Amino acid sequence: MADKKMTEEELLSRVRNEITSSLGYGDTISKQRETAVDYYYAEPFGNEVEGRSQFVDSTVADTIEWIKPSLMRVFASGDEMVKFAPFGPEDVPMAEQATDYVNFVFMKDNPGWEILYSWFTDALLQKNGIVKVWWEETEDIVKEEYRDLTNMELESLVSQEDVEVIKHTSIPQPSDTPVAVEELEVLHDVIIHRNLTEGRIRVENVPPDEFLISREAKSIEDARFVCHRVKTTLSDLRELYGDLDPEELGNDTENNFPTVSEPLARFRFDDSSTFGGMGDVEEEEALKEYWLHESFLYTDYDGDGIAELRKVCTVGDKVLANEEIDSQPFVSLTPIKIPHKFFGLSVADLVMDLQLIKSTLMRNLMDNMYNQNFGRFAVLEGQANLDDLLTQRPGGIVRVKAPGAVTRLDTPQLEPAAFQMLEYLDGVREARAGVNKYSQGMNDNALTSHTTATAVNSVMTAAQSRVELIARNFAETGVKRLMRVIYSLLIKNQDKERVVRLRNMWVPVDPSAWNSKADCTVAVGLGHGNRDQQMMHLSTMIQFASQAMAGGLRIVNEQNLYNMGAQLVKNMGFVNVDDFLTDPSQQQPKQPSMQEQIEQSEMQIKKGELDIKMAEIQIKAQRLQLDARKNEQDIALKAAELSLEAEQERPVAIG
Repeated sequence: MADKKMTEEELLSRVRNEITSSLGYGDTISKQRETAVDYYYAEPFGNEVEGRSQFVDSTVADTIEWIKPSLMRVFASGDEMVKFAPFGPEDVPMAEQATDYVNFVFMKDNPGWEILYSWFTDALLQKNGIVKVWWEETEDIVKEEYRDLTNMELESLVSQEDVEVIKHTSIPQPSDTPVAVEELEVLHDVIIHRNLTEGRIRVENVPPDEFLISREAKSIEDARFVCHRVKTTLSDLRELYGDLDPEELGNDTENNFPTVSEPLARFRFDDSSTFGGMGDVEEEEALKEYWLHESFLYTDYDGDGIAELRKVCTVGDKVLANEEIDSQPFVSLTPIKIPHKFFGLSVADLVMDLQLIKSTLMRNLMDNMYNQNFGRFAVLEGQANLDDLLTQRPGGIVRVKAPGAVTRLDTPQLEPAAFQMLEYLDGVREARAGVNKYSQGMNDNALTSHTTATAVNSVMTAAQSRVELIARNFAETGVKRLMRVIYSLLIKNQDKERVVRLRNMWVPVDPSAWNSKADCTVAVGLGHGNRDQQMMHLSTMIQFASQAMAGGLRIVNEQNLYNMGAQLVKNMGFVNVDDFLTDPSQQQPKQPSMQEQIEQSEMQIKKGELDIKMAEIQIKAQRLQLDARKNEQDIALKAAELSLEAEQERPVAIG
């Protein structure tokens, strides 16, 4: 039996319980992410001692910043980040257009490079990177003014659905002949407002501290509850949800939000936080800030016994929106995925302890150097001037009353094992994160006489296999799903044809005609070392293909050769292949020159004359054949006649 419909109070209570029990709500995950940001900025650990070294190592920042260039080169160096495969032969043109247009929507309609950069940085530093993708309808009112319109032009203008006439003036035109006033030609001046409604895909990075998810969730797709919480002004809320009374939203802008310092960690390095107050701005009602919770949860709101996915927007105790939807707008990726868990491990989680250990070792080394340069002294009381001793400067003097009144207390040097320990920790970091001294830049001893290039390349390839695994993980768990969501939203929402420039050609795009199902693959390249290997292999293939074509071996054609060259150009790091190579399938047939046209005409005339001569010869041959047949028939007829005459002249015997 179905339950009764849920009340708004019950829905609000359910949302509150989900928020307070979700992951990322001021719990251990939040503390770990906050600590990772502090390590990234090389903030002090809090165990510093006054008067001693307070050095902080930057292992976390160095490791992450050396991984990001490889990831960005993999995903953003080409013009096709994803490809859509057709389901059948009839879907080939659709799949090619979908590939070009989805990449265009992400990289051109949205700041694709910046989104990828922030997305990957969040994942490498704070476990998971989150993006939000949705279809946004925007309305814009444009004022237009027209003068001297005829009746027909005016009627055509005002008949358009998006046009609203603001001011209209009719102006009768003078005539040379006397006519009635109503028969005079009339021109119109009008001022209109044109309502332009435009829909676009929007992709936005979500700060990890603004994203909540149910604790038992293994992924966003199967999560019972996810939420995007964001601080917004009353003015923005009114634009989204109509006129709102501040009294209904409550006076406490921090309700339903724990007092945690994770959002402040990003601004702690340079003290640029705006969370500490806005001064006189807070006194303006329209700029008063509230926490908006945009929740997506499965619930049986309508009481039919089946839980449906609903979007519920709340501020404090006020429900601003409540509607049933078909999918969630979030996409997540993590560098080190842990099976059966939503939150994985970040690169910062792998190397934060190394940063603490290296900082401690460096502090001891620096304190030891300080003590060696400015060590301690044993002084006979009353036999030396203490002010001279405390004022340490090059060439300074110390006044004493007796020889031997001041004796230096030597500080022993640290053993070389301390420096070996630092090298060992760098090796541990290389093993954990895949970032070594070769990928960070070639050092002086990288290619010595006893180190072969093959050995160096082997070390670089082995180290970058960890980065390649992160790239493949990003591709399969994050980028692929993001592009599929964009593909689905385009089919559902873009109901108007749009003309865009794809592959240097202006083409009309209508996603409503696409197949609702398409197989998406991510065109993820490999690391820098493997690109060199690919370039070598491609060069060999191009040489072999060229020789095969020159020798008449029909195993390749011009299009195959172009595809090899295009892939070679991409592996060289160039984005636009069309700047270097021309696709033979896009080439227009070559127009012959005037001389070639004359020669072709002469050849056609000669060919025509030859055809006429050949026809005459065939006619003569046919006539000869007919004459020969006629002669044969005449001879046969003459023979028959002679034979008949002989029979008639033969005497008849009488018996």
